[in-house]
Amino acid sequence: MTYGTEQPEGERLDAVPSATDAFSQAAAAARQALDNRRTGVAGADRHVEAFLEMLVAERGSAPNTCSAYAADLADFASHTARAGESVAAAGDATLSCYLRGLADAGLAPRTVARRLSCLRQFFRFLAREGVRPDDPTLLLDAPRLPRSLPKYLTEAEVDRLLAVELEGRRGLVARASLEILYATGLRISELLSLPRAALSGDAQVLLVRGKGGRERVVPLSEASRRTAEALRAGSGDSRWLFPGRDPRQALSRQAFDPVIKEAALAAGLDPARVSPHVLRHSFASHMLAHGADLRSLQTLLGHADIATTQIYTHVLAERLQRLVEAHHPLALRGGDPLA
Repeated sequence: MTYGTEQPEGERLDAVPSATDAFSQAAAAARQALDNRRTGVAGADRHVEAFLEMLVAERGSAPNTCSAYAADLADFASHTARAGESVAAAGDATLSCYLRGLADAGLAPRTVARRLSCLRQFFRFLAREGVRPDDPTLLLDAPRLPRSLPKYLTEAEVDRLLAVELEGRRGLVARASLEILYATGLRISELLSLPRAALSGDAQVLLVRGKGGRERVVPLSEASRRTAEALRAGSGDSRWLFPGRDPRQALSRQAFDPVIKEAALAAGLDPARVSPHVLRHSFASHMLAHGADLRSLQTLLGHADIATTQIYTHVLAERLQRLVEAHHPLALRGGDPLA
């Protein structure tokens, strides 16, 4: 078994820092966000920092997640300041007014839903800590979200992408990353944080630490190990499987994106349709299409909730339809069993 959990010595975009470092970053983000809004709300930053500390200590939230929550709460703090209320004492009327204002300003329903989710967690935390006796978000309705299916490539398109051979080191990075992403369904942050020793030797599985510090075991393919070995051979002695320009640091997401876009162009695909997450969706969709069950897929993807994995049920519906059309007696006699 190989491990994808080793961390760098310095700061890096996709690194998973210690709880102390993450809280320091989160607290700094909260102070900066609140300062940028110039709320002037006494005590707002104290409650936000306590909330962010809880996110890191209890849930293992990443700094980027904490920064996003800090920005959302800072925006709400500016609203409560105009309403003459403190953040911790805001009532349901103030919250309803804030959410209506977001919708009236043209924010997407998903953005409004994310802001509401942040507020719900924040006020639930305040109630749990005894800062206030109630949770004013309990009666608030979330915006109705349009159902969207995950975007994925066909198996033929993936084959074209995996067959691409770019020149030089970019070619090694492209080949290894595309092979590993599609073979394992890893998130891009999980891929770029893999240590050099990952996928080496005769290891059959990879231990990955994903969101919230949750660990999962992902089977490895021979092609994944082979492309990783070729990348290691051309990467010096960096401790990372995907080293950045500074070999002491892992490759950043910003530096990786142009590589996958170039590979998409070389494969004759629209670069806008190809991303690490699209390959993750492709992995999941193709697994289901070939007989995998949702529970196994949940484990492989590292989803905490089966409901997240159920976005791929469109593939199950298509597969069931093909089974009926292929094996139902009416279909075999030339009729339409679904009519």
